[in-house]
Amino acid sequence: MSVKQLAKRAIGALGYEVSHRIKPKVVGGKHYGPVRPVASYSPWLDDLEFATVFDRIKPNTLVDRLRCYELWELVSQLGHLSGNILEVGVWRGGTGALICRRAKNLPKNPIVYLCDTFKGVCKATDKDTSYSGGEHADTSEQLVRDLLSGLGCQNFKILTGIFPDDHLEAVENETFSFVHIDVDVYQSAKDVFDFVWPRMPVGGMAVFDDFGFDTCDGIPILVAESQRDSDKLVIQNLNGHAIIVKTA
Repeated sequence: MSVKQLAKRAIGALGYEVSHRIKPKVVGGKHYGPVRPVASYSPWLDDLEFATVFDRIKPNTLVDRLRCYELWELVSQLGHLSGNILEVGVWRGGTGALICRRAKNLPKNPIVYLCDTFKGVCKATDKDTSYSGGEHADTSEQLVRDLLSGLGCQNFKILTGIFPDDHLEAVENETFSFVHIDVDVYQSAKDVFDFVWPRMPVGGMAVFDDFGFDTCDGIPILVAESQRDSDKLVIQNLNGHAIIVKTA
């Protein structure tokens, strides 16, 4: 065990926690800084199935435990809705596999569409100060398939390419009860959202993974634009997600 690990363990034994220091900053005219909620209820600690799946997918995702648990719980509430499930921005398949495992228990047996270029971020614009394109290309379709196979998932279809541009024929007539948008940049997220929204039932949900992070400053712009619409309930979650629920 390293000196750093020993120090963290000793500090933890005293009831304290070591965390990375986030300095307050302004990016794109919006303020960012450390967010430390003081709530203590931790339902993910009581969900043994989630804990098992999360341990398996953790090396294949950049999404933390709290956001993964929120995805897990939201997907579990889709049983009354018609439509399949979509994730755009799969990277190494961690959250996609988590969603597939949870969706296996739904009564209507939705297909989980997993879409990624497998060549990195696309459609970066001047709204995205941390991205120029091609980031997160350290993945492959086979890597994702191997993870899904190891978790016993067969309820998925992988779409390789830019969504929706390269897949109009495959999904044009689909409906989606849930979409997880994890594409990091404004224009790509907007194109995904604009495509799926008319294809979602009332009660359908879109989750933006990148809402709470200064490196993805184009996403809060898109979410703010959606707050003006009467058919949307927008939830800005302190864990970094923004959730939009279709109300009409």
